[in-house]
Amino acid sequence: MDTIEDIKNKSLPRHLAIIMDGNGRWAKQRGKLRVFGHENGVHTVRNTVENCVKLGLEYLTLYTFSTENWKRPKIEVDTLMRLLVSSLKKELPTFNDNNVRLNTIGDIASLPKKAHKELLEVMEKTGKNTGMTLTLALSYGAREELKNAIKEISIKVKNNIISPENIDETIINTHLYTHDLPDVDLLIRTSGEHRISNFLLWQIAYAELYFIDVFWPDFKEHHLLEAIKNYQNRERRFGKTSEQLK
Repeated sequence: MDTIEDIKNKSLPRHLAIIMDGNGRWAKQRGKLRVFGHENGVHTVRNTVENCVKLGLEYLTLYTFSTENWKRPKIEVDTLMRLLVSSLKKELPTFNDNNVRLNTIGDIASLPKKAHKELLEVMEKTGKNTGMTLTLALSYGAREELKNAIKEISIKVKNNIISPENIDETIINTHLYTHDLPDVDLLIRTSGEHRISNFLLWQIAYAELYFIDVFWPDFKEHHLLEAIKNYQNRERRFGKTSEQLK
């Protein structure tokens, strides 16, 4: 079995994104409430972040809470927000010890005041860290992100700040939540579902997709390494032919 040292000596994805799916079903299999799965999923987040730091990854983005997740039962949403606050407080020393900078994307203004305040505080306290950037997608939806970008660009066109002829990918990128992040190289989704679920639709245009039939609380170091090894064995052509790459 490959180790972290084996994997890190080869080509790594610069930006890894993960759809952390399956907490609820993991708990249901054990006769527990869904919140039990979310609580155990927090441990997997910690281990995954630490393993990505050991690998030397530059960017890790986790789909933490979508705009659609607000439709879930209130008790589950409240638990997720409580876990967010407690986890941020608990993990701050770990972030700083590992030189991790916390970032966020999404409509964070819609978060409960306590969660919003804690998030901003931890971001500020890790803001000078120069290692891996950990981005939490919170109250995030890619369609909402694109809609907001289109609105902002339209207003600037109307006010003669941007000329329609000059609108290109760079202009669009600068108006997205992810304007300071590179495109995603590898997207992992756990739980066996083969969907993107409104996550980073623009940013994954050329990402390698990896779906694994393991619920998030059971996602271990060897699963991460297998996903990255699979990525390393793929040929990324970006529209070109194999011959052109050679």
